[in-house]
Amino acid sequence: MLRPLLIVPFLAIATMFVPPSSSAQEPRINQAIELRTYTLVDEGAKAKLDTYLEHALMPALERQGLGPIGVFDQAPPQDDAAKKEEDGKVKDVQVLLVIPGPTVEAVTSAAAELSNDDSYQKAAADYLSTPAAQPLVKRIRSELLMSFNCWPTVTVSAQKRDDKPRLFEMRVYESPTEKFGDLKVEMFNAGEVPIFLDCKIAPVFMGQALIGDMMPNLTYMTVYDNHEHRQAAWKTFFEHADWQVLKGVEKYQGTVSKIHKSDWLPKPYSQL
Repeated sequence: MLRPLLIVPFLAIATMFVPPSSSAQEPRINQAIELRTYTLVDEGAKAKLDTYLEHALMPALERQGLGPIGVFDQAPPQDDAAKKEEDGKVKDVQVLLVIPGPTVEAVTSAAAELSNDDSYQKAAADYLSTPAAQPLVKRIRSELLMSFNCWPTVTVSAQKRDDKPRLFEMRVYESPTEKFGDLKVEMFNAGEVPIFLDCKIAPVFMGQALIGDMMPNLTYMTVYDNHEHRQAAWKTFFEHADWQVLKGVEKYQGTVSKIHKSDWLPKPYSQL
């Protein structure tokens, strides 16, 4: 028999578990989110990219009403198995941006708007004049998400508000078909997120891909004090009585075909 948490109607869940920064009295606005990954030529390129992001791009995007904007470096491997897997590999140097906005149009039109922003053009001049023979960036990968009803806005963590260290984990769930992808989103909306919160797994964002190279998929980010906090929280989740029920629901079987996990640390100027 399902416990009461899992039989709350879908729309009730969406309003009961809004991010802490939202008011239950306000209408829900599902944000669009761009995930932008810069793959750099080497570690030395970070300083120039940081200057561009902090002093040119982020202020310009804020002027357009986008944010809070997260900027992250890859975290080093956190456990022995991950460290062993990394040994001997040449790893790409990557910087991740999380750029939320009130609508898809606001997010997708942001790049075009930069050409009309004189302050941006001045602040970005050094970055924009990077010579072709000495690039900073190998490639820029971008994905567009629409946030879930149960977590409609990107949320600033308690750790950030208290100026404390924090570790972010991003997970990408690929699904075998579009239908199964929709069902996995439904699973989050219908009960998985309340279990997260009960286990002290704090979401930052959750979104389903509208455009990307791994569709159908969803992506979400959670935040922790440290690796030990993350391990303890997920152990509690996997043992949670409501999760034991929810994961056994027949229609949710086979919704995830592959999971990608990555750990990230915030830049000093990140808003998340």
